[in-house]
Amino acid sequence: MISQVSPEAAIPGGELRIRGKGFAKDSRPRVMLGEQSAPIVVGSDSLVIARVPDLASGELTITSGKNTSPAWFCDIGISLAEGLHPVSSPAVDSFGQIFTTFSGTRGQRSPVSVYRIDPAEGARPFLSDIMNATALAFDSNGILYISSRNDGTVYEASPRGEMSIYVEGMGVATGLAFDQNENLYVGDRSGTIFKISRDRQIYVFATVEPSIAAYHLAFGPEGYLYVTGPTTSSYDCVHRISREGEVEVFYRGLGRPQGLAFDILGNLYVAASHAGRRGVVRLTPDREASLFVSGPGIVGLAFTPTGAMIVSTTNSIYRLEVGIPPQILPLKP
Repeated sequence: MISQVSPEAAIPGGELRIRGKGFAKDSRPRVMLGEQSAPIVVGSDSLVIARVPDLASGELTITSGKNTSPAWFCDIGISLAEGLHPVSSPAVDSFGQIFTTFSGTRGQRSPVSVYRIDPAEGARPFLSDIMNATALAFDSNGILYISSRNDGTVYEASPRGEMSIYVEGMGVATGLAFDQNENLYVGDRSGTIFKISRDRQIYVFATVEPSIAAYHLAFGPEGYLYVTGPTTSSYDCVHRISREGEVEVFYRGLGRPQGLAFDILGNLYVAASHAGRRGVVRLTPDREASLFVSGPGIVGLAFTPTGAMIVSTTNSIYRLEVGIPPQILPLKP
């Protein structure tokens, strides 16, 4: 009998910890996710750790001998696109279309820089000619902004794919985020967070510790800017920056924290590892951490208008029907 599954959401390659009793009463347990057999990493009478296989569905059962447990439902990610190279969170427009990058290695020029993904039609090329496209963010008018860590340029693109340079000279430009007044914030991974007004005036908003990879930015419901940037430490933190540019540590204890997003209740979700388990970590407003999605190689996430979570790994995009509404910040024109 299953009493608990932790976490209750995962993508292929993630691990589910299943607790209960009688798992090995008659024979070695067998775990099924839909019609797929899940490899067992650890197995005992009261604890089974199973790895999520490809093409798994959410109905989890354990069979021991002739006994099969009642089904336990888990949210298992559905692959939307593969063969990509995101290094940050995807972006979702108001119609639920998903945008992600093929970023490539430093100085690599790829045929397609940004893909648009329709859940029914898959991934299609959207933008080209951006070397090392990194972060994505939408403004309230549906204009997509893209940072290039290669040359420090931030581009803007209309829904029809008409692209132009928005601002240049942003260092190793990585993370992007808009505040409530539609000022754009750009993270230069060498240690600077820039603020760019709507008339394109550039200010140094804050300075933080340099990152070995990239900064990832998101605004919380109280108007503070949250920043992650993995370092060589295995005990990294999420920084929080006030409207005045004052930097503090919001939470410390994550491994390689990357993309992040808020839900409507003010919970923060971070692509990171926690207590040795990799995936998406949920941080409550009281700074309590727990693994929300299990899975390898996750670099970012975003919420759709219907409350699904879109997860980006180093080569794929997954959709999880977790039913959590996104945090929608009112943007002023």
